[in-house]
Amino acid sequence: MPTYAAPIQELIDSLGRLPGVGPKSAQRIAFYLLDADREEAMRLTRAIIEVKDKVRFCERCFNVSEAELCGVCDDDRRDAHVLCVVEEPKDVVAVERTGTYSGRYHVLGGAIDHLRGIGPDRLHIRELVARIGEEDITEVILCTNPNLEGEATALYLSRLLDLPGLEVSRIASGLPVGGDLEYADELTLGRALEGRTHVGGSPAVPPSPEPTATEAPPSVGGTA
Repeated sequence: MPTYAAPIQELIDSLGRLPGVGPKSAQRIAFYLLDADREEAMRLTRAIIEVKDKVRFCERCFNVSEAELCGVCDDDRRDAHVLCVVEEPKDVVAVERTGTYSGRYHVLGGAIDHLRGIGPDRLHIRELVARIGEEDITEVILCTNPNLEGEATALYLSRLLDLPGLEVSRIASGLPVGGDLEYADELTLGRALEGRTHVGGSPAVPPSPEPTATEAPPSVGGTA
């Protein structure tokens, strides 16, 4: 059976390990790079090395960042009382494109998928609970993907975060079932955010106002 030269086969195998790239696509990309001029290939190489050297995960929310804190966490103008929980950093970009959300984020780093051996302990759920305890969070928006894994993750979190003084909401239906947030258009995702529904927890109830001097207090024991 004829085979490619070792360097070409190694490149095809490496490309084939990328998500969404099958054997045929890997072969096509490999030969494109082989035909490309050296400067174009080096430009791609430098971009890969640079992103590995310079990009890290935000120490607070696990979004991608070039500093300890990402641009959202470091922005004092954002609403620090609301957290939007997403699966991946690319979902942060999808929500930001809607222009309808002004809170902060928490990136889980994936979704619960027992078939692949991914349980809650492999996600940034412990850190989410810690943030809620340490920060003045009043609402958590579950913005996981509308597929089996995303729904399972949202259900798990809605039960875990069933706490007094914390409202837990889920983005509204309307997104394609089985799809990813990154493929939703800005208008549809924006409407799903605005139409989110309560799924757990209990919002803090503001104290009743004290009766004014002109108001008689309500009768408790009835008339004498």
